[in-house]
Amino acid sequence: MGILTEERVKINVFETAGENCCVAACDGQKVYEIIKAALCENKKIDLSFAYVNELTPTFLNSAIGQLYGCFPAEQIESNLLFMDISEEDEIILKRVIERAKTYFEHAYACRKALKDVLGGEDA
Repeated sequence: MGILTEERVKINVFETAGENCCVAACDGQKVYEIIKAALCENKKIDLSFAYVNELTPTFLNSAIGQLYGCFPAEQIESNLLFMDISEEDEIILKRVIERAKTYFEHAYACRKALKDVLGGEDA
């Protein structure tokens, strides 16, 4: 009997975005697509911010925030590990995550209310 090891996907933000200044939503989208594919396969993800000198909420909203519209928070938080991130950038990341959770939670509640009023499938 062998030892089971979980498969981990390692994503380097600098290499994926192609820049050490991660400011644009389109660069964040590249990171998002890789994370999303790994989460769909229920894989664990190590997301490294090594060599990233500048990080903006715009980039993080695109890379991380929109995940909360596709996956339960529990799945994201148990499978996604942030590595090599500065304290300043971690503060920005936490703020982006909290706002995304709130936004998508309210968006879901609004869609459900609309469905309940109008009947039928999700609006």
